[in-house]
Amino acid sequence: MKMGLNAVAAFIWRQGGAIVLTTAVVALMLAQMPAASAQGPASVADLAEQLTPSVVNISTRQNVKRRSGRPGPQGPGNRRPEGRQFPEFFDDLFRNRPPGQRPRRRRVNSLGSGFVIDPSGIIITNNHVIDGADQIDINFHDGSKLSAKVLGRDPKTDIAVLKVESDKPLKAVPIGNSDEIRVGDWVMAIGNPFGLGGSVTLGIVSARNRNINSGPYDDYIQTDAAINRGNSGGPLFNMAGEVVGINTAIYSPSGGSIGIGFSVPTSTAAGVISQLRNFGETRRGWLGVRIQPVTEEMSKALGLDSTRGAHVADITPTGPAEQAGLLPRDVIISFDGKPVLKMRDLPRIVAETAVGTNVEVVVIRKGERQTISVKLGRLEDGEKLISAQSQVPSGPAELKSVLGMKLAPLSKELREQFKIEEDATGVVITEVTPESAAAKKLLAPGDVIVEAGEQRIKIPADVSSRVDQLKSEGRKVILLWVLKGAGKGDARYIALPLGKG
Repeated sequence: MKMGLNAVAAFIWRQGGAIVLTTAVVALMLAQMPAASAQGPASVADLAEQLTPSVVNISTRQNVKRRSGRPGPQGPGNRRPEGRQFPEFFDDLFRNRPPGQRPRRRRVNSLGSGFVIDPSGIIITNNHVIDGADQIDINFHDGSKLSAKVLGRDPKTDIAVLKVESDKPLKAVPIGNSDEIRVGDWVMAIGNPFGLGGSVTLGIVSARNRNINSGPYDDYIQTDAAINRGNSGGPLFNMAGEVVGINTAIYSPSGGSIGIGFSVPTSTAAGVISQLRNFGETRRGWLGVRIQPVTEEMSKALGLDSTRGAHVADITPTGPAEQAGLLPRDVIISFDGKPVLKMRDLPRIVAETAVGTNVEVVVIRKGERQTISVKLGRLEDGEKLISAQSQVPSGPAELKSVLGMKLAPLSKELREQFKIEEDATGVVITEVTPESAAAKKLLAPGDVIVEAGEQRIKIPADVSSRVDQLKSEGRKVILLWVLKGAGKGDARYIALPLGKG
């Protein structure tokens, strides 16, 4: 039953006695009620009709040798060939081939999505959709098909830029500003889920700045708009019809949508896309530091008043940071005028800064705030430098038993055995004596000792020398700076007594 404003007021007045509401009061109440748009847009049919022609289905083909065993699980992008409901029978057919017969090659198909950003034929998708492909076909909404070539791709952000040659301009979609969207805003995904092209789903932005541990620049938009396998590389639109994200990953035990999907925001993707189009590769800024989170324990040990910032655990020799005078144990709290609140903020800010730029880096060093000017290098050159430095022979295997631990240099073999990152420095613990102080502090094989008694460690003898020195000074405890978990980010200070190990 519909009522005019005056009728509502009159109705309340007649029922009242104790409650009397004037027309003005009712108007105020109605104005403060949620608008109809809070229930969601009445329809997105016009928007979907406008945008769908710019969204494409991507199919790839890859010839691979058939292995003797069953294939392992495939990565994202729905790479398993269609129609392979019983793969074990197909694999068994070729597993028992006669001796000496060459392994047959099989054709692997992949399905994904993409979208046109330039009428000349520039298409964006995920790197994992086209990774390793021998042939890439772009299927358009009108039924036409074109072959594509790769202009550039970036595994770190899972973005690839493709190019097709068309005899007519393609319909492109605009790139929007993902920084303007808010949690609760409506968004729409269009893509190719499970090979069903042109599928449209609607939802809201569930969260921003999500870190799903997929790479160094995680900053995902989380949405409950249904995203399934085959949606990879497709666009996430705002209600103005602008792309604000590239659908990349889902969280799902079953492989289907449960309302948790992740998109690379355009604020991250735009610079990468530009570089891939112009250079065929990325050209990110590089500082030349290995960083760790500032934990509560570390904050107390360093005399900090909070856990904000990124702790410098190590410096790349000859890198920009070393040349500028940054030191291990510095805590970076600002970079180029941008605050570094968490460790993971720094890699993204640095990467988005132009190579060769002179920037001011604010650090806390021994409780004092300092500003250091650094000229950024190029990340891709830095990675080559780090790789070359890690290949330098570490000399003869030198083992030392110190404080209940057996220590060894970080050789290539030990890095592989314990899965220690290439840029980790120090010495590795290969054995811990049961019931020792080290064991009670939960030190374990594979942990990397970076510092001992506030001195950097290069070889096991450095640890034993520092222990002897501190004992001679009458010290009772040595503070170790340790990378736990094979040097993969869990860094902590551990105090060990200088008694018998």
